[in-house]
Amino acid sequence: MMTEQTYYTLKDGNRIPVVGFGTWQAESGEIAKQAVKSALEAGYRHIDTAMIYGNEESVGEAIKESGIPRERLFITTKLWNKDHSYDKAKLAIDESLERLGLDYLDLYLIHWPNPVDYRDHWQEANASAWKAMEEALNSGKVKSIGVSNFLTHHLKALEETASFQPVVNQIYLNPSDQQQEIVSYCKNKGILLEAYSPLGTGDIFKLDELEEIAKAHGKTVAQVVLRWSLQKGFVPLPKSVTPSRIKENIELFDFELSEFEMGLIDALQGKAGQARNPDEVNF
Repeated sequence: MMTEQTYYTLKDGNRIPVVGFGTWQAESGEIAKQAVKSALEAGYRHIDTAMIYGNEESVGEAIKESGIPRERLFITTKLWNKDHSYDKAKLAIDESLERLGLDYLDLYLIHWPNPVDYRDHWQEANASAWKAMEEALNSGKVKSIGVSNFLTHHLKALEETASFQPVVNQIYLNPSDQQQEIVSYCKNKGILLEAYSPLGTGDIFKLDELEEIAKAHGKTVAQVVLRWSLQKGFVPLPKSVTPSRIKENIELFDFELSEFEMGLIDALQGKAGQARNPDEVNF
């Protein structure tokens, strides 16, 4: 039986906790810091942030104040869209480390594959940034490298020049958008899938099917959806700034969804929002 301290082994040999704590939209300052401290107190050991979230310093303060030994934590941050070049990515990694107050990152991701500023040469831009990330890997500044929001054609382009292949793809992934093509591609390549917005939009909480399954297990709809994600082999990254919800979102290891229940949840594709097309985002 999995617990909050269970790990997956990435294809580079490093270990990653099976549930992470997301910090997107956690406002910098006391809100973000207290949310991360609450998560660490609740048992999370995997914290996910990004340069563009604007809260790396707050996350770093929470980590420091927690007193948890660094080697027991798994910290992720991401390269923002304006920095898709070798020199800019190199600098961005150092700046994130400084803001977080860390000597190394457990995972560093390219946040989006096709930023608007690089749209006419995104392949070369990703390859250049990836080279800087590979150097950070070799120097020990980063333990593992991966991507976020990449579709199959983005990964195939990166594979052509990469010396180290991505070990993670973090994508919008929940019962309403299961992104089956990219999920299948990543699984075949041994790329672990992390699920951001694993609870989708608020609409997912209105679905009768989920209410019934939750009642059957004495759990909340959120816990059922996160358990579905775990049983799919994804790493869900639930986000909250409310201590009770933060704790609730990791209490996923004392029940299991049946094959029938998993099928009912699979059938919710398209019912509560879907991912943005990374080739059409305007940032």
